[in-house]
Amino acid sequence: MNRFELLNLLQETIQQEFVVCNIGLPSQELYKINDRSNYFYMLGSMGLASSIGLGLSLTINKNVISIDGDGSVLMNMNTFATIGNRAPANYTLLIIDNGSYGSTGDQKTFTNERTSLKDIAAGSGCENVIECSGEETNINLKKALADKDNSYVIISKINSGNVPIKPIPLNAVTIRDRFRKKIGLVSYL
Repeated sequence: MNRFELLNLLQETIQQEFVVCNIGLPSQELYKINDRSNYFYMLGSMGLASSIGLGLSLTINKNVISIDGDGSVLMNMNTFATIGNRAPANYTLLIIDNGSYGSTGDQKTFTNERTSLKDIAAGSGCENVIECSGEETNINLKKALADKDNSYVIISKINSGNVPIKPIPLNAVTIRDRFRKKIGLVSYL
């Protein structure tokens, strides 16, 4: 299973949740599969989807999912400590671990070698860490979203590879404004 197939599989589960999606191809694929105003597509800020999603989950009472990649998480590993110590029960970090920097040409990441994001998350204080195959991800995500007492880190191990895809035709301001409207925040601009 590749990332596009996984994101397609998750559609029934993430329809109503607030989703902050990693930059590059993951956001482009999610947009192509099923664009929604409750999806916040990162257009720049590699490694910050987990931090932005965590911040959002601390301010609203609805489920928030950060969809991040292994390469991005490796660029912001301090996010694990913050999640492990501060994440509310409405927060789930879903790491799509394909062992590569998918948006820049599939160069291998260290998760393709000895680095274990599961061990890093657990060592950082995250209590509910699940590593699973792409095929098992949807059932684990449903479990996480149904648990009203705990936050989760789910590491979905999939194959690397990209599908041909066009850039998102929305600019950053449009993405921000429609997401803020969906959350119920009033724009100050």
